[in-house]
Amino acid sequence: MLLNSLFLLSSPSVTIGGGEAAADTAAQAVTQATTGAASTAATGGIGAIGMIVYILGLVALFYFFAIRPQRKRDKELKTMQDGVKLGDWVMTSSGFYGKVVDITDQVFMVEFGTNKSVCIPVKKSEIMGNKEPNLTNKPSEDEEEDNKKKK
Repeated sequence: MLLNSLFLLSSPSVTIGGGEAAADTAAQAVTQATTGAASTAATGGIGAIGMIVYILGLVALFYFFAIRPQRKRDKELKTMQDGVKLGDWVMTSSGFYGKVVDITDQVFMVEFGTNKSVCIPVKKSEIMGNKEPNLTNKPSEDEEEDNKKKK
């Protein structure tokens, strides 16, 4: 289309009964159409704006479905770790249960197993839960609720 318009502009004007005024008007119309098409193609028109809106939409979705929930879980975990007291049962990130016997600034002294003399220092950031282990064969309340939800 652009090449056809340029060809029309470069060719000598043919006047058929209308004179030079008609030829000038036709040439101006072709020039305006060519300039408008070229400027739309160069700027991208609505396509560039649409692409920006699309990218912003993806970023917003990623934020609301990935980043925000993770920050919420991290905040709840930090609150739980700060709320641990002496005598509480805790679960470490590796799945070991123990009882807190001493608390320092960054470390819990946790007593593992039935041997009361085994105390191991555990970083506060490695405590994943504040609950007592289920040492019986009966399902815990949490497991019973999960089974009810599945049915």
